[in-house]
Amino acid sequence: MFHVKSHLVYLPLFISCLFSCQEMETPSDFKMPGDHVIAGLFAIHSVLEVRGRPEVTLCERSKTFNAHGYHLFQAMRYAIEEINNSSSLLPNITLGYELYDICSKSASLYATLSILSQPRGNHIKIPENFFSYYPKAVAVIGPSSSEQTAISASLLSTFLIPQISYGATSTTLSEKKEYPSFLRTIPSDKYQVQTIVMLLKKFEWSWISVIGSDNDYGLQGVQMLEDLVTEEEICIAQKDVVPISAQAEDSIMQNMVLSLIKLGAKVVIVFCTRNQAHVFFKAVVLGNVTDRVWLATEDWSISSYITQVSGISRIGTVIGVAIPQRQIPGLKEFEEAYTQAKKTSESSADPAQDGDHQICNQHLFFTTDMNNELSAFSMSSAYNVYAAVYAVAHGLHQLLGCSSGVCTTGKIYPWQLLEEIKKVDFMLLGNSVSFNENGDPFSGYDIVTWDWNGPNWTFKVIGASTGDPVHLEIDQTKIHWYKGKKQVPRSVCSEDCLAGEARRIVGLHHCCFECVPCPAGTFLNSSDHYLCHPCQKEEWSPEGSQTCFNRTIEFLAWHHPVSLVLMGANTLLLLLLAGVASLFAWHLDTPVVRSAGGRMCFLMLGSLAGAGCSPYCFLGEPTPLTCLLRQSLFALGFAIFLSCLTIRSFQLVVIFKLSAKMPTLYHSWVQHHGPKIFVVMSSIIQLLICIMWLVAWTPRPTKEYKRFPELVVLECSKNSSPGYLLSILYTWLLSVSCFACSYMGKDLPENYNEAKCITFSLLLYFISWTGLATTYSVYRGKYLPAIDALVIMSSLSGVFSGYFLPKCYIILCRPDLNTTEYFQASIHDYTQRCSSP
Repeated sequence: MFHVKSHLVYLPLFISCLFSCQEMETPSDFKMPGDHVIAGLFAIHSVLEVRGRPEVTLCERSKTFNAHGYHLFQAMRYAIEEINNSSSLLPNITLGYELYDICSKSASLYATLSILSQPRGNHIKIPENFFSYYPKAVAVIGPSSSEQTAISASLLSTFLIPQISYGATSTTLSEKKEYPSFLRTIPSDKYQVQTIVMLLKKFEWSWISVIGSDNDYGLQGVQMLEDLVTEEEICIAQKDVVPISAQAEDSIMQNMVLSLIKLGAKVVIVFCTRNQAHVFFKAVVLGNVTDRVWLATEDWSISSYITQVSGISRIGTVIGVAIPQRQIPGLKEFEEAYTQAKKTSESSADPAQDGDHQICNQHLFFTTDMNNELSAFSMSSAYNVYAAVYAVAHGLHQLLGCSSGVCTTGKIYPWQLLEEIKKVDFMLLGNSVSFNENGDPFSGYDIVTWDWNGPNWTFKVIGASTGDPVHLEIDQTKIHWYKGKKQVPRSVCSEDCLAGEARRIVGLHHCCFECVPCPAGTFLNSSDHYLCHPCQKEEWSPEGSQTCFNRTIEFLAWHHPVSLVLMGANTLLLLLLAGVASLFAWHLDTPVVRSAGGRMCFLMLGSLAGAGCSPYCFLGEPTPLTCLLRQSLFALGFAIFLSCLTIRSFQLVVIFKLSAKMPTLYHSWVQHHGPKIFVVMSSIIQLLICIMWLVAWTPRPTKEYKRFPELVVLECSKNSSPGYLLSILYTWLLSVSCFACSYMGKDLPENYNEAKCITFSLLLYFISWTGLATTYSVYRGKYLPAIDALVIMSSLSGVFSGYFLPKCYIILCRPDLNTTEYFQASIHDYTQRCSSP
């Protein structure tokens, strides 16, 4: 607690009227003695405080009577009278009160300082120990507005004097470090803002306008609302403030209404106090705005002061947050009895009385202004005053030990009472009264809507919000939408995108956007409307998708019909190779077999058989072994075959054309096994190329994702590696060499002339591989391995049928041509043809 040097602070109470009123011996309606005094702060008059001198406003001289504040004033008097008459609550204690008319900030400050002053003087003594300070009142009820409450709370909290407000909703007042002695019986704006946002979410309104009043209530409420709606992806199209001194005809107000119309938000939140809301709706009526939904705060949602604006019934649909409707039995009768008593008192008053005492009489007696009806809005606020007084009484009941039936008497200190008030928990007219750690009540709101029956206005409760976090329940069937609409009005900047379309923001607000379909391979997450997320590697999606799908794994399975056909054809080719090998072995010594190459034919047939095993490696799921063998096996086997075919064609040319002209060279070629060396060396070269290829660019099983968005194609990597291309190039070189040698022997004896057959075979080979290269450039589907296998089979079938089948035909069908005599006759005819001029 604070320790300062004790001294006196004297209040310059320069208001003679107030002094004379306080000093009058006539009983005052604003003051009643008691064992313990409770102060009350109420705005019974309304004053626009605009001045240049630091002086206290004389509220009683104001001609603007505030009926709402008057009803709250009477509610406190009624509560204290009821408690004093109770035999169970504070049985032997009489509560007194001091009530203040706070029509302005200066009046509120004066009232607070007066409460803090000593009971028998007009000064405030700053003690060394605040725990021992004893002011005029042990607790304070009020005020209503957050601005005036902040002024009084900052002073009262210094002395730890309990203050319970019935109308201040600012969230800053819940800060216990700044306002440790503040409590309230009305919910904080925190819950009101949460309720409003829940309404926006309930009706899916995302494009709104917000109008606030230029005071703590409006500015803080709008700021909290802005912070919360931003988290909920709700956009504020317009945010304006109604000045305190504004008039409906002002250019500021007219421009505000024009902006509201221009921006097109169909939902307007009016976070204003009653006075500023009154001015704003006058401007709205002048602007002829008739197609909006207006969300009202508790300060004006059921206030008849607002519904008195001429033409307001045409502005649209009003939905509001309101303090729950609670009745105080007997309050209306209490006010009526008070009014009647005052009228009787006035009729018997001395008309000659004037001066300061006349002013005091105007302050004490409200004359004809007291005839205002107790509205639902005032009754709800009156209940909050009623509950605040009872909370103080229950705190005193516990502090004074009244549970035994007799209360202790003597001096108590405000800080002691504060601790007991924080702990109160009792039922009042069927409702629970208690406070949380911030001094806020455990209560919620009613959700109301305006209902017009011609010129007669009323409101209907259509739901409620309770709890923390807020839970909203609402019956939409009770709402009459403007212009007879059957559906909830839409209030959005841009309509929702179709499924799979992302939002591209246009302008400054994220609620204003254009819709763009997500490209293929991406999807729109339901929690993110603005970004198309890429699918995983094993997934795919079409354009405009909200989800990704698993890719289908594709390869040419063994059981596929195409695979079965290829396996059957290739097996048949291998069987033919085996059959030809058997046939040649059976007729090994015949001229046809010897002219075809003799025993070299078995190497040629074996190399073709080895190459013929390659197509099997293209079928089924790729494995490391099949990837290694599928191309290299054919490349090596076919190179061996072409080497044999080339050397055989070259050897025929040597025998028939060079042996006689260069006998020494021919004998050296034969003696040193030239044909065998060529075949071995040529095959070794291709073998080395294949080894280099498989080591440097090892083909492995891989998954191809780019070719087809919905497929994962299993294949072997590095299908077109430099090593593979080099092996193909070498094979083509052998093919060209073979073709050249066979063409050189085109005029040899018919039995030895293979030019036509070899040309046909190699032409089929070239066409097949050219077709494969073309196919690779235009097609990359799952049947590509089948095409590879088919090209290899066509190459093998071409050379096999072009070279071996004619010889098989002679062996099987024309044995007369497979004789030594026939071959010798052919050689003899060739010799004669060459020797003739």
